Amino acid sequence: MLISLAVIFIVGFFMSDIFKALKLPGIIGMLLTGIVTGSFVLDLLDPSILGISSELRQITLIIILIKAGLSLNLSDLKKVGRPAIMMSFVPACFEIIGYIIFAPLLFGLTRTESALMGAVLSAVSPAVVVPRMVSLIEEKVGTKKSIPQMILAGASCDDIFVIVLFSTFVTMAQGGTVNISDFLDIPVSIITGVISGIIAGIILSIIFKIKKDSVVRTVIMLSVAFILMMAENYLKNIAVSGLLAVVAMACTVKIKGYSGELSGKFGKLWIPAEIMLFVLVGAAVDIRYTMTAGINAVAIIFISLVFRTVGVLICTVRTELNIKERLFCVIAYIPKATVQAAMGSVPLSLGLPCGKTILSVAVLAIIITAPLGAVGIDMTKGRFLEKESSEIKKEF
Repeated sequence: MLISLAVIFIVGFFMSDIFKALKLPGIIGMLLTGIVTGSFVLDLLDPSILGISSELRQITLIIILIKAGLSLNLSDLKKVGRPAIMMSFVPACFEIIGYIIFAPLLFGLTRTESALMGAVLSAVSPAVVVPRMVSLIEEKVGTKKSIPQMILAGASCDDIFVIVLFSTFVTMAQGGTVNISDFLDIPVSIITGVISGIIAGIILSIIFKIKKDSVVRTVIMLSVAFILMMAENYLKNIAVSGLLAVVAMACTVKIKGYSGELSGKFGKLWIPAEIMLFVLVGAAVDIRYTMTAGINAVAIIFISLVFRTVGVLICTVRTELNIKERLFCVIAYIPKATVQAAMGSVPLSLGLPCGKTILSVAVLAIIITAPLGAVGIDMTKGRFLEKESSEIKKEF
């Protein structure tokens, strides 16, 4: 296991630096490191690491979610309002519709199987999007119109919406019955997630009055975040969004005045965590399935992204965003990685006839959209978004 960790960090760092030197996002180098060193190519990583890969990816995701919550300004989020709410489900709905229309034509799937494919493929990747939006908030790029805050909030809720739909479509594909009440889990999980996060944040602020050491505070906050994420799995009768709970907890801690030192600590934690996250996402990619995907898989991914684009543009109707800023929102909603790596193989493991096809498309979607979205965000943020400080200088 120790050698595997060394490979992940050393090779991941070097590959990231190489791609940054080529003016490309380091994430591409990290993903390639995982794909090449994973069990489906060179098989250099210890099975014990791969066995806990999903847990390690979840830990690293928690770190950036806390960083996001500590960076969020709630007054900015209120200013966004309607578009942020719409971004949490409208783009995903449009993309799923794209799969329902075209997957039967390209793969011969049933409408239910096509909807299941759409549920797997339509989730935006918080692992790619959230750290970039946090950076934009810290650099005050696009923050005058609360663009990164809107995308960050929408991307966090988008996953909840899609995961609920995924479980519903799995039941349908297995021949089970679905109740309308199942869809109530979406708003319930959002509300309970926010409330539980606020309560956790208040408790933490009380503890922080006693514990003054910033390192101790960081460890305690991270531990509470783990509990919130696990509550999503263990509370079977109550729908709770662990993602939103963690962000809400961090926002509450910020309101209580503890964000400064903690934000710096979690920023440093994110440096190795990012390497771990994307290398392990790459290692989860079974490259063999891309060989069987074919041109139809590429076609369905891009066709559905067109549907997703329409959904994002509808969300920004009647806002003060200009055309460049709206296009940036479209680009920011392209990346797919963590959810697809986690759920792509589930239909196949359940023995569904569409399982191999869905996994093939999911693998290809990660390989295509994660680098494409990351490159797109990094290349357009300076051209499409305004920086607040530059505007202040112009006024004087």
